[in-house]
Amino acid sequence: MRVIGEDGSQLGVMNPLDAVKLARERGLDLVEVAPMTNPPVCRIMDFNKFKYDQSRREREAKKKHHVARLKEVKFKPHIEEHDYQVKLGMLKRFLMRGDKAKVTLVFRGRELAHVELGRRVLDRLAGDLNSTGMVERTPVLEGRFMTMIFQPDHDAIKRVKKQSKGAKGSTAQESSATSEDHNTASETSSEAPGA
Repeated sequence: MRVIGEDGSQLGVMNPLDAVKLARERGLDLVEVAPMTNPPVCRIMDFNKFKYDQSRREREAKKKHHVARLKEVKFKPHIEEHDYQVKLGMLKRFLMRGDKAKVTLVFRGRELAHVELGRRVLDRLAGDLNSTGMVERTPVLEGRFMTMIFQPDHDAIKRVKKQSKGAKGSTAQESSATSEDHNTASETSSEAPGA
């Protein structure tokens, strides 16, 4: 079998008993890493440390992985402007977080006779959300409910975040510049009466 040392160096082709003996002398394990090759490849390593590092990497990968959930927000065809803006803010927050958003328009009673009013609300939403999301499923009427699904537009979200960071940086510079101007103005005004 071909043996690789703990530092990655090639130790050459050895008898399996000699390889096991060499690993034990170093206080490590002999692990077969490529059994299908000819000759099989084994590596001298601390197997418990290897398993621990591997599980830690998997845990870190799970932490960074975001599972997109489907969030639902309900609207009515005759929604007031303030309520619309609040729910629009919620939808934007969901999309910025990477979740999908399902918009359900609920019709009651005779409102079903005017489905076009509900479609207008959904069209307005699609226009207002184009900076953070895109339409995954167009409006569908199912009984008393008209549903539409938005998914996050990752490129647009990156642009929005970049613009907001730039705006925060420029406002911080402007506020520090105005405070410096205010301090110099107060110093000159305090010197003026004494002169």
